[in-house]
Amino acid sequence: MQKDQEFLEFVIKSLVDHPETVKVNRNVDEMGVLLTLDIHPEDMGKIIGRKGATAKSIRTLLRVVGMKNNARVNLKINEPEGGRGPRMADMSVEQAMEDLKI
Repeated sequence: MQKDQEFLEFVIKSLVDHPETVKVNRNVDEMGVLLTLDIHPEDMGKIIGRKGATAKSIRTLLRVVGMKNNARVNLKINEPEGGRGPRMADMSVEQAMEDLKI
């Protein structure tokens, strides 16, 4: 396992409630290193953070690790199956009103 992958796993497992479900895949191509992160659906909010602040910070740290190793490191966070339901913007007015009825 490479240092960037180990670093990402350590950081993510420290933040989530389900560390056993954390999976990090590493792919190298002409654009650099791509780390793909799969986590438990309940942990998505912890990794993304408010307005994406936590994810942005993790990406910044990964770029620093990459610069130390002369590589460009990017992070892709996969959305889990059934991760988020339909958003209000995706619904018609009728659907939203029907959902509000009790």
